[in-house]
Amino acid sequence: MKKLLGLVILGFILSSSIALAQPSLIVIFPQTNYQTSAQKIFFLGTAPPDGQVLINSKPITRSKAGHFSPSFPLQLGENLFTVRRQNQELKIKVIRLNDSPELPQGVAFAKDSLTPAVDIARLPGEVICFSAIAPPNANVSVTLANQTITLSPQPEQAQLPSNLAALTGQNQPHAQSSVGNYQGCTTVATAADLGKPQFQLILDGKTITQPGSGKIEILSRSQLPISEVTVESGVARTGPSTDYSRLTPLPKGTRATVTGREGEWLRLDYGAWINSKETRILPGAVPPQTIIRSVGYRQLPSATEIVFPLQVPVPVSVQQSEQTLALTLYNTTAQTDIIRLDDNPLIYRLDWQQEAPGQVKYTFNLKKAQQWGYKLRYDGTTLVLALRHPPKIGNTRRKPLANFKIVLDPGHGGKETGASGPTGYLEKDVNLVVSRLLRDDLVKRGATVVMTREDDREVSLVERQAIISREEPAIALSIHHNSLPDDGDAEKTKGFGAFWYQPQAHNLAIFLQKYVVKKLGRPSYGVFWDNLALTRPTAAPSVLLELGFMSNPDEFEQVVNPEEQKKIADAIAQGITEWLRSVQ
Repeated sequence: MKKLLGLVILGFILSSSIALAQPSLIVIFPQTNYQTSAQKIFFLGTAPPDGQVLINSKPITRSKAGHFSPSFPLQLGENLFTVRRQNQELKIKVIRLNDSPELPQGVAFAKDSLTPAVDIARLPGEVICFSAIAPPNANVSVTLANQTITLSPQPEQAQLPSNLAALTGQNQPHAQSSVGNYQGCTTVATAADLGKPQFQLILDGKTITQPGSGKIEILSRSQLPISEVTVESGVARTGPSTDYSRLTPLPKGTRATVTGREGEWLRLDYGAWINSKETRILPGAVPPQTIIRSVGYRQLPSATEIVFPLQVPVPVSVQQSEQTLALTLYNTTAQTDIIRLDDNPLIYRLDWQQEAPGQVKYTFNLKKAQQWGYKLRYDGTTLVLALRHPPKIGNTRRKPLANFKIVLDPGHGGKETGASGPTGYLEKDVNLVVSRLLRDDLVKRGATVVMTREDDREVSLVERQAIISREEPAIALSIHHNSLPDDGDAEKTKGFGAFWYQPQAHNLAIFLQKYVVKKLGRPSYGVFWDNLALTRPTAAPSVLLELGFMSNPDEFEQVVNPEEQKKIADAIAQGITEWLRSVQ
């Protein structure tokens, strides 16, 4: 099934060569022996429209063309389904996995339950916590160096749904029993390599010990390592795994003190985490600190570059809001007395303040609310922030988008098939069909259109992002068609949706979603802030559009209808034209 809006969909998909009208009963999803932790699952398939289709002897609702996507509850373990139409029968087994930790049998710790599970490093005096899953009424403790920490049974706590739950409207936490969950914490005051903790469990007069998986090190504050970002854009996060939220990417060359480690992740001095694979350690380097004096600027034909001369490249963050862009420099102290900024097509005024020791914030007050993109880089030790100017549009009646460049991204391609409809028709194919129609319409309006793919080929997400950065379009649009997580209500969920990540793209996403829904009378799926590869680019306002649901039987018929494809391409092109008029 789908993960994050059509980016990885359906482990089992039939070839797109399957005709739209099927001669017999087929089930596209799920395939037999499909595994999920969801409490229910929908069946996606089709059959000739005459006669009934039954699943476990229950008649199901189908579209006029015979497509279906009913949902059925799942019990833990194996679930057997029989799909029948007339004399044709399909048997499908779906396995529901238990996503709650299982209590061990006898005197033992649950498998892989001891934490920390990887090597960690912390500062002196910082709290270090341990946890284990063990039978109820046990005595559980951890020995670390010369101290013993008691792990206490924990009360019931809420289990949070996944991020995908926001797509189905079922994102409420639910209580989860913490029986068998033992936790405890301690601190260590001095630098030391403490090795692996030893866990002990006592129950019914029996005692077992087991070493933890991860070693624990307490760092010396006077000898903290210094890291340097070695990739063009280092991914900074709020915590030590890809599950944590992204922060402003760190430009290549950024240096920071490492204040903690967890597995392959490094905690940097300003609070963010970064994967060590994107950095190198600088032997003998001292903690990066810089002063900043003058701030300069360069006005280029299409952008204004603000130049921040620094002694060393330090971490930065960017925050956009309506008519402002704020840049924060960390490990930086201001000695600024003079800043030159003449009348500028973009910037009304530049303000700055020392918000905290080692933290300077520059706020760009902009002349208009719509922002057109920015880039951030280090030239040696000098930070350069390039703010893009509004596009200069010919704006004639016949060519309202003259000189307006658009990167158009038909989602998926090649092996990346995307979602599947009930007939096996693939998202990658319909994305390309609609994108070509949209391109032709935009070109007629005078736009310059750059396609990330012109045919059925695989283009990586990194390559697509690089095209946007290189081309520096006025806007970027990624064209997709939607599907749902396993527990989504595929029969009822339909509609046009827009997705944005950078604030500069919010207005465009809202406008296009409202415009297309109203013009075509389509249902609205909604507007989402979403951390997607094709919404993250900063070089231009970038929006991902989900034009309809492949998994909805009725909407799928609209998705594959050539007349409807032309209508939605025309509506998007007209929406872009009207949006541009509204922000000029």
